Amino acid sequence: MRIEHIAIWTYRLEELRQFYETYFGATAGEKYVNPRKGFESYFLTFEGGARLELMRMPTIPTSLNIVEMQFTGLIHFAISVGSEQAVDQLTARLRADGYRVLDSPRRTGDGYYESVVLDPDGNRVEITV
Repeated sequence: MRIEHIAIWTYRLEELRQFYETYFGATAGEKYVNPRKGFESYFLTFEGGARLELMRMPTIPTSLNIVEMQFTGLIHFAISVGSEQAVDQLTARLRADGYRVLDSPRRTGDGYYESVVLDPDGNRVEITV
């Protein structure tokens, strides 16, 4: 078995699509639109086949979670960039471009080399080897 995809609700569909394409090399499929429901989405595909679905619908309420705090439920997802140097470079690029870095590159107690950044909606993305 494998996880087929993870989905994120957003009010900034195009901005999130562009973020994951620009910084993580995702490729967006065609935009799906259901005008009756006011629903729009993209499936983004990453190298290796992982997929992320970005969805927008005006009736979905804003999250009440505080991004700086941990909470129950899905808290982050990790994207492997292949090397420690790539983690360092991408983290620096995101910081320079104005994105919030919660944790700078470091080695964790369980052996990962990673950083944690927030996407434009405040979703935690771990950048790892």
